[in-house]
Amino acid sequence: MSILTLNSDPLATDVRVEDGFLMVTLDDGRMLSVPIEWFPRLRDAAPAARQNWRLIGRGDGIHWPEIDEDISVIGLLAGRAARPRAA
Repeated sequence: MSILTLNSDPLATDVRVEDGFLMVTLDDGRMLSVPIEWFPRLRDAAPAARQNWRLIGRGDGIHWPEIDEDISVIGLLAGRAARPRAA
C-alpha cells in the first residue's frame, strides 16, 4: 500500500514594500525579497498604494487594488519579474 503525500505550495502571510524591495513572509518561515524594479506598477505607485495590499486566496499571491497588480508566490519563488503589459 502506498501513501499519498501532498506537498502544498508555501503561502504568503505578510507583505512589506520598503527601501526599494518587496518582502514577502511565507508560512514556512522563509522571507522572499525582490527589487520592486521587477514590478513597474508597484515601483511607480504612491507609497500609500504600495501598502494597500490583500492576500489572494489563502496567500497564493498578493493583490494591490489601487494599481491593479497581482503577484503570485510561485512566481516570486521562480524568480519571475512582471511581464510587459500590452498597450
